[in-house]
Amino acid sequence: MKGNSTTGGTGNRWLKGRRAAAGLVASVLLGALALAPVNAQGPVDCRLTFDLAGWSVFYKTASGTGTVTCDNGQRMAVKIETRGGGLSVGKSKIENGVGEFSGVSDIQEVLGTYAAAEAHAGAAKSGSAQVVTKGDISLALAGTGEGWDVGVSFGAFTISR
Repeated sequence: MKGNSTTGGTGNRWLKGRRAAAGLVASVLLGALALAPVNAQGPVDCRLTFDLAGWSVFYKTASGTGTVTCDNGQRMAVKIETRGGGLSVGKSKIENGVGEFSGVSDIQEVLGTYAAAEAHAGAAKSGSAQVVTKGDISLALAGTGEGWDVGVSFGAFTISR
């Protein structure tokens, strides 16, 4: 019987060693998951706040500044430019405009040129809403402002640093 208890003791030590090794591996894997980048977790909700002013006489142009903030804590100051042609005449200014991005996994993806098409008409105080796209990313814009404009225009909406 003495031999059996010695063998049993060796078997228990071996089993305890395997459990300890498995626990160590599990701890390392959990630690690695905790250090995974934030943007690997999927879509991020990002918002643009902006001011924009411009004019149009067949060719429409406007420029301004804004800030993009995302729900994962990322934040970036941006420049905005719009350019396009069409049947358009006017002068306008948007203050405290807002935009909501969809299809973003990192704030850097909001930079670039979006395709834009717009129909607009306004006098004195007016409002506008527009959706622009760049690949899988869409940006829904809304704002109120001052000025006068009328027409239809097509072009680009560019966000840069």
